Amino acid sequence: MHEGTTSLLRDGVVMLGAGLVFVLLFRKLGLGATLGYLVAGAVVGPHVLGMVGDAEAKLGIAELGITLLLFLVGLELNPTRLWRMKEEIFGLGLLQVVLCGLAITAIVWLAHFSPTAALALGLPLALSSTAQVLPMLQSSGRMRTPFGERAFSILLFQDLSIVPLITIVAAMSRNPADANAPPGWLLAIYTVLAIGGLIIAGRFLLRPMFRLIGNLGEREMFVFAGLFTVIASAAVMEFLGLSTALGAFIAGVMLADSPYRHELEADVEPFRSILLGLFFLAVGMLLNLQAIADRPFFVLAMALALIVTKTGVIMAIGLAFKMTWRQAFALGLLLSQGGEFGFVLFAQAQAGYLIKPEAASLFGAIITLSMATTPFLMGITKRFRAEPLVEGGERDGPKADGANAIIVGYGRFGQTVGQMLLLQGIPVTLIDTDIEMIDIAQEFGAKVYYGDGTRLDLLRQAGAADAELICFCMDGDQIEPATLDAIHEAFPKASIYVRVFDRRALVKLKKTSADFIVREVLESAVKMARIALRGLDVSPADIDRAEDKYRAKDKERLALQIEAGDIRAARTETAERFPWGNEPR
Repeated sequence: MHEGTTSLLRDGVVMLGAGLVFVLLFRKLGLGATLGYLVAGAVVGPHVLGMVGDAEAKLGIAELGITLLLFLVGLELNPTRLWRMKEEIFGLGLLQVVLCGLAITAIVWLAHFSPTAALALGLPLALSSTAQVLPMLQSSGRMRTPFGERAFSILLFQDLSIVPLITIVAAMSRNPADANAPPGWLLAIYTVLAIGGLIIAGRFLLRPMFRLIGNLGEREMFVFAGLFTVIASAAVMEFLGLSTALGAFIAGVMLADSPYRHELEADVEPFRSILLGLFFLAVGMLLNLQAIADRPFFVLAMALALIVTKTGVIMAIGLAFKMTWRQAFALGLLLSQGGEFGFVLFAQAQAGYLIKPEAASLFGAIITLSMATTPFLMGITKRFRAEPLVEGGERDGPKADGANAIIVGYGRFGQTVGQMLLLQGIPVTLIDTDIEMIDIAQEFGAKVYYGDGTRLDLLRQAGAADAELICFCMDGDQIEPATLDAIHEAFPKASIYVRVFDRRALVKLKKTSADFIVREVLESAVKMARIALRGLDVSPADIDRAEDKYRAKDKERLALQIEAGDIRAARTETAERFPWGNEPR
């Protein structure tokens, strides 16, 4: 084995092992995974134990985690919902970045930094941590409330502002190597053209590609195609000197209202989690702890000033947008930390000779310390949840999101179940693997998502954690007892209803966690028997007695077969007790 490969494996073992230990510890202490990764990186990095080196190279690879995060964020936003949120994105978000950036720049300047250095440090500190705040909003169930959407709007504009912020830092650069870089106005044109190109590619290339893969039924190809989509869109933006994260975000938006959204989320999410963890590990490795130890009071004072300033400015903006003071204060606390893109902009400012390496380490530590406070501040915001968060109107977009019911299998059986629930006004998510059926359903106005609805990760992306009901309506005998038990354990709030092919399948699943199991032809067969008896001039009372007798006998026979665990194992006993029929159905 080559020495380079051995070194890479050794570094991987050390980084993943340290990340595992510290994240578990910090999760146990309620401090969050992000801080665990940062501390793990600092411990194994060159300034403490020195077990892993070349943090810059690892950071370059790990930045793919940010790109994947923005792709998944884009998948959450169909264009209709994005357009509805435009005022909050470009109003609330713009004011937050500009006002917070200028206020923090003034504070940094008062700390005896030059105006250009203060601007290069202050503007990045206006950004909050998308990687930290979004998972917290999702886990607390606030993502789709008006409060959560406002927080998301600000975070989204912050991510979009990376391009102009990079342009500003590049324009101030004192590095002779940057003299030949494209001017800001040209970067703006590149941005518009790139976004337009990605929109066209999403409609005419990406969707047909995923449709073809869906017809082939190759799940591995979905993983490949999802990663290709993210990396290709990021590569195009990087080639033009733009934000790779912005390219991935646009690609996600273009696929947000496609039938393949949940499948893509489930396939890309594991890569996002791993790479984002490695990103924070690499950031922790880059922290110069000696520089921090030399000026600890400066780091603490600036971190406090950052939190107080951003909280106050965001609260004032929230009040201007007619939020209650409670919600405005909670929003300020939630977004008061520095963000991961600050590290990227500090590195660029350092490369442009705007700040010294020691300043980059100091302000990196300030961001880290502010992020460490977020779990505690998030706990404070929960005290304001008693106040109603709904401020009028339902959110736009497909009703499938945040559904009360999930139906897996939208064939003849699932269509009847789904349509009856929808007629009652119950939001439903529909999942199937038949591409042709999905296309036909779309022609009739039904939104069906592509994917294997027995997968836990896909169900989780489809909203199973908040669903009240999961109905498995697939043809044939496609679900196993262990699968049902795992789904019940993962989503205990949801009742599980299952359609089975015959009594064999019913006996197999009866001792599982399913709340209700129905044989697919039982009720229609009973109805036909009633009609047949009526055609033979049997009285209605006798028809009712015949049905009651059949159901009672069938229930008793089924109980024996379930107890035996196999319809054949109880064949002799049931034949003696029910001589009129022991058919396997």
